[in-house]
Amino acid sequence: MKQLTGLDATFLYMETPNSFGHVSSLSVYERPSDPTYKPCEAFRAQVEARLHLLEPFRRRLVEVPLALDHPYWIRDPDFDLDFHIRHMALPAPGNAEQLGEQVARIVGRPMDRTRPLWEVYVIEGIDGGEFGVLTKVHHATIDGASGVELLTILLDATPEGDPVPPTTEVWKAEQIPTPLQLLNRTAINLASRPEKVVRLHLRLLRDLATVTRSKGLATMVGAVRSVLPQSRGAEPRDQAQAMPNRAAPATPFNKSITAHRRFAFRSTPLDDIKFIKNHLGATVNDVVMAVCAGALRRYLQEHDALTEDPLVAMVPVSIRTGAEEDRWTNRVSGLMSRVPTHLADPIERVAAVHKAMIVAKENFDLIPADVLVDLTQFSPPALATRAIRMAAAMKIADRLNPPINLVISNVPGPREPLYLAGAMLKHYYPVSIVLDGQGLNITVQSYLDSLDFGLVACRELVPDLWHLVDLCIEEVAVLRAACEPAPAPVKRKNPAPRRRITAKQTHS
Repeated sequence: MKQLTGLDATFLYMETPNSFGHVSSLSVYERPSDPTYKPCEAFRAQVEARLHLLEPFRRRLVEVPLALDHPYWIRDPDFDLDFHIRHMALPAPGNAEQLGEQVARIVGRPMDRTRPLWEVYVIEGIDGGEFGVLTKVHHATIDGASGVELLTILLDATPEGDPVPPTTEVWKAEQIPTPLQLLNRTAINLASRPEKVVRLHLRLLRDLATVTRSKGLATMVGAVRSVLPQSRGAEPRDQAQAMPNRAAPATPFNKSITAHRRFAFRSTPLDDIKFIKNHLGATVNDVVMAVCAGALRRYLQEHDALTEDPLVAMVPVSIRTGAEEDRWTNRVSGLMSRVPTHLADPIERVAAVHKAMIVAKENFDLIPADVLVDLTQFSPPALATRAIRMAAAMKIADRLNPPINLVISNVPGPREPLYLAGAMLKHYYPVSIVLDGQGLNITVQSYLDSLDFGLVACRELVPDLWHLVDLCIEEVAVLRAACEPAPAPVKRKNPAPRRRITAKQTHS
């Protein structure tokens, strides 16, 4: 039995009847030439052979009575693989819009917490003979980086298949603990918590003293630390930038959400993004942010809702070091950055994003991200859950400007082809989450030579999501064209002197 971290548990506490904590992905595969190939059976066999490598797939939640402490993972005594893998098909013609609509319906449903928190839908009937696999996993289990790792475990690097490492131990299910056993563990945890809280706040104060160069504060922190047993902590940082503290401007998608979703997806060549990046001396993430800024600007203009101030996006940041003992957990934080929707020139938007991201990263470095993640360990579960549900019930998002307008995430994916029992993965579209006050999410992931856009939104707040994703793809072309050198003017040749036509020539 293993307790969830505070950050993992936060994705459970944030759930309301309209907000869900699962993240998903839509993988599209090219069907092999073998006419007997059955996608659902192939996927099931692939998972079954790798279950010993996929810890999240066989563990379920056990919640502490009265939400007095964070929940626990246990090895599910009633694990049923067939419950988690579902098979379905689209009606003809099976186009992208139909596929997006089906995905939106599936991700708009909460997950069953009495079972392991994952579901897979193998979807056939896609136009062109392709098939899709929609993977739905709760964010309490994985983050973006571990999601990519899960993908590489499930799939093969060759069409013939990869050898599967043998299991090193026999998997044994665990009994569901009784409420009394859970309360006993909670009592022990709560008894040791005050000292941990003091240590964590001392780390915050120490970093603040370093940033502000306050000798008095540093002396006070040192005095308090001296009476506590020695412990190792992160080194302080000395970079300082003022954090923007103004609320983000209001847009049509910054309101209370419903439980209904829309999902739209498109792809663009990664070479176009790299061309723009290299031409402007920017990063791939700068270009992605600028493309989104251009698309959002046009979208808001069309809805007569463009704000004078730039939008604000939360950009997820992985804080994995590679030394984590548990890879199936969240090691993610986020920084806030301005999205230059107020600028008309596409080149200026890239430059503005580049500067904004530098400031955002300096702000992010003010306090070590692991400290902020650790702070979530001490949030009271019952209080956190009730506060979120009360805010949703009172529709606070309709009364106040949001701290951020949307999430824009750029996840680097595999650069080598992957296969599902011989079927080649063609595209990997991320399907993320939306929350009250943030009814739009733009997530992109690279795979091979493509950049795959996955847009998720509240159905009522962004009814024309396919138009917005098309604007994103158009903005890539606009930005690339702006980077192309202007064609040289065509020099007109002097016309040859006209010859006089004689009567003799006309009759020859």
